[in-house]
Amino acid sequence: MNLGTRKLLDRSFTALGFGSIVIMGLALLVVLAPIASKGIGAIVFKGTIEHRKLLLNEFHRGDAAKIGKEEASANEYRQKVFDMLSEFDQELDGMDYEQQSKYRGNYDQVKTALRGLFGPLPGDTEPALTRFRYGQTRWDKAEEKLHDLLYEQKWDYSNPDVIAKPYDVSRAAEFEGTSLVKLFSYVEENLDKMMLPEWTVYWGFITDKSIDAHFFGGIWPEIQGTIFLAIGAMVFAFPLGVIAAVYFTEYAKDGFLTSMLRSANSTLAGVPSIVFGLFGLAFFINTLHVSHSKSVLAGSLTLAIMILPTIIRAAEEAILAVPKTYKEASLGLGSTKWNTIVTVILPAALPGILTGGVISLGRAAGETAPIIFTAAVSVGAAIGLGDVLNSPTPALSWNIYNLASEHEAAAEIRHVQYGMVLSLVTIVLLLNLSAIILRARISKKLKG
Repeated sequence: MNLGTRKLLDRSFTALGFGSIVIMGLALLVVLAPIASKGIGAIVFKGTIEHRKLLLNEFHRGDAAKIGKEEASANEYRQKVFDMLSEFDQELDGMDYEQQSKYRGNYDQVKTALRGLFGPLPGDTEPALTRFRYGQTRWDKAEEKLHDLLYEQKWDYSNPDVIAKPYDVSRAAEFEGTSLVKLFSYVEENLDKMMLPEWTVYWGFITDKSIDAHFFGGIWPEIQGTIFLAIGAMVFAFPLGVIAAVYFTEYAKDGFLTSMLRSANSTLAGVPSIVFGLFGLAFFINTLHVSHSKSVLAGSLTLAIMILPTIIRAAEEAILAVPKTYKEASLGLGSTKWNTIVTVILPAALPGILTGGVISLGRAAGETAPIIFTAAVSVGAAIGLGDVLNSPTPALSWNIYNLASEHEAAAEIRHVQYGMVLSLVTIVLLLNLSAIILRARISKKLKG
């Protein structure tokens, strides 16, 4: 190959590598940008007077006197809406049966939309669920509810060849000629005075417990559970993985058994994570009875089995990368084999071993399937260290899936879902960053 061709190939490979990095960066940006922007919306948003009332009543947080004044101001404007409802009730009672039937269904929808905006209407009984005791706590959701009040969505089935299309019908037009028609324009013009939106930084989203299945409150139990599970998995897997790697590199003799063990370890790394979950349920809970049912302990053991092959492989390669002269010098000075491993080989291999630990830690924090059967619950309180042996825990990865797919009001709490995703990504990055800093310090100490 001549020099010109070689240079051309080198430049082509350089351009290909640079292009791949750019594409990977853009892909990450496309994925992470919406998560970051919408996730931050769970903490920074326009909160309404309903949000401030919720914080005061449920978490005893906020200036009670100031909130009382704001509530009184908002109620002045809301009272006019309630008066319009009362006026229409009297008008409805004076109508004949046919007219009442015409308006009754739509009127109930109007009342439901108003309850969604302001909470219980005058005369309503105290709702059992927290979600019905308050109106909209976020201004963006209040604007959505306003649309539901102003318009009724219907479907156009006129063309049988295409899928039915939705369209909006003005509720004001439906109540044309009645006293209720003025309500819609009044609410639209004065919504801000009735909800009193203001920019809010709600750090309680990180530190508060959830209320009413994540309709309100924060995600602290899920954050704590994720940290417990990830650290618990590392406590079990890391020492076992390092010991196994030392055995493979320093003590095992080449042969059928060693080859089989290495093959089994490689195969274990490729097993689908849901299989580990079923294994954890069958072995740790049903056979060993490490706990009566789901628990942090059972989940940590299951995650430990799942990440063990990665740790073994990384530790094995790190130990093999240590120059043989280190070992020979130590043995030559009269040190024993075990002492050489502990004082020379493992410290020299520690940066590489920690790299495997970093990768495994991030995977343990983000896995969902293994903890479904062994540790995770969809809704629960934060647990203490003393409860990890017998109690299950909420966890971010499982609750993200649960809230996005199985929650009865998934569309209403999108901000919670994105907030959880952003928190999980942040926790994984922080755990990895901590391990990387630790590894760098150890490397610097060894070189110094």
